[in-house]
Amino acid sequence: MHQDNENKTFLEKFKSRTIQGLFWILPIAAILMLIFWVYDKIDSIVNLILDFFGINPQNNEFLWVIGVVLVLVFILYIIGYLIKTQVAHYVESLFHDIPGFSTIKDIIGIFNSSKEGATKVLVVAIRGFANEGYNIGLMYSQTQSIIKDHYTVTLSQTPLPNGGYLFEVHKDNIFIIEEATFDDNLQYLLSMGVKSLAEILNTESKSIEEMKSLTEWLKEHPQED
Repeated sequence: MHQDNENKTFLEKFKSRTIQGLFWILPIAAILMLIFWVYDKIDSIVNLILDFFGINPQNNEFLWVIGVVLVLVFILYIIGYLIKTQVAHYVESLFHDIPGFSTIKDIIGIFNSSKEGATKVLVVAIRGFANEGYNIGLMYSQTQSIIKDHYTVTLSQTPLPNGGYLFEVHKDNIFIIEEATFDDNLQYLLSMGVKSLAEILNTESKSIEEMKSLTEWLKEHPQED
């Protein structure tokens, strides 16, 4: 009986981990399949266009590359236009229950908002691990944390900015680097410290007292409930 229970426990763990692995890899596989499908369709379209004009794609690789780029840019423009319509909401509703889709959508939304200004992404300095030191991070949201008067700051790793740590920091210990943007912070991370943020911003260094605290920033930019 004891052996049967151990076998059952092993099989349950094996099944659970297999399902977890499946759900983890499904979004990645779906994205890769979509990329290959789009590439195949673009390749077919470009070949048809070149054949129509009597051009052999194999002997004119440069024209083929130009054609692929132009068709891809056109498709991306159409998709960008449709995103603002009800068509995008309908398509999203079809994929909403796919594991990982919501997470990928949220990540893409973060990057889009940082470009469009729909959600302000702040580059901030917080009191660091050393007594007198500071760390530079990002605030993707200015919504208060579960801890009163604390806000979530992301400290990215370098040179891979998609990894990092989340910290809940008191608002009095967060200082806004107003000149910096999301792209500036990305460039700073990729430089691995070779270039300081002051060099990237082409500005003079300043004392922490000269920077606006998050408390002051929130007074100027009240958040909607």
